[in-house]
Amino acid sequence: MYIADFIKSDLEARLKSGMVQPAQLTIDALAEHYDVSHTPIRSAIAELISEGLLEKGSNRRLIASVNCPPQQGELPPAEPPEPLRDPYETISNDLVKASLEGDSIYLREEVTAEKYDVSRSVIRNIFHRLAGEGMLDHIPRRGWRLRAFRQDDLKAFVEVRESLELKALTLAFPRLDSQELRRILDANVYPANPSSLPLIDESLHNYLIKLSGNVYIKDFFVRQGRYYELLFHWEDHDLDAAIETVRQHREILTFLLNRDEQSARRSLSYHILNNHPILTQISGKANEQDDR
Repeated sequence: MYIADFIKSDLEARLKSGMVQPAQLTIDALAEHYDVSHTPIRSAIAELISEGLLEKGSNRRLIASVNCPPQQGELPPAEPPEPLRDPYETISNDLVKASLEGDSIYLREEVTAEKYDVSRSVIRNIFHRLAGEGMLDHIPRRGWRLRAFRQDDLKAFVEVRESLELKALTLAFPRLDSQELRRILDANVYPANPSSLPLIDESLHNYLIKLSGNVYIKDFFVRQGRYYELLFHWEDHDLDAAIETVRQHREILTFLLNRDEQSARRSLSYHILNNHPILTQISGKANEQDDR
């Protein structure tokens, strides 16, 4: 069972037993209660509304539907199955792999929901999220189309990314916080032993972009960077690539802590341009077709 399905089942039991107070029926309160992000909460709420168990009141707040009167006695809350799974990670990872094969395929909500054993509303929310991240396009009357990976697009993105991140570093440099830099450094950790995995903290990039104060740099990464963030996250599943990412992050951060701007710029440039050993080896069907 996935997280959204469990939350939906548990909320349904609580609504029918009258155990849910109005103050608890907010996305923030439910996310805190179940210790999850807003995404599975929204999926569960959408299903409960469609089934008539929840409705929006005149003030737009969620309330128990008049069609869901409390039953006699209290129903115990649903026991979480194990393990709870977040379908977003599984589905996005599978779609990244398909994208890297160069497949610009159309996806149907009903078929995808059946494949992953979740509801259509869960799939629809995930597809909307992936569309916002640039992985999918919503085509009117056709459904959802997967974005195919192309080497030329990656090369162009990386070149622009290098220019903008180096500019962000220059703008941010006078305002760097040593405590925050140390936190990010400590969060990039080499494997403790051959059987363990490295820990990667990518927040240095967003830290520099935010601290730059340049809204146009921020806008580029918001609109163009999310698709590549998914690809780079997938690439870090390779152990050697992940260890090299940790090494490069730590090198950049060490130079920044030492206030050596020129060395930090050289290391950041190398990191951006050369830290994609797997993606740069992938051709994909779409690239092969473009060469014909």
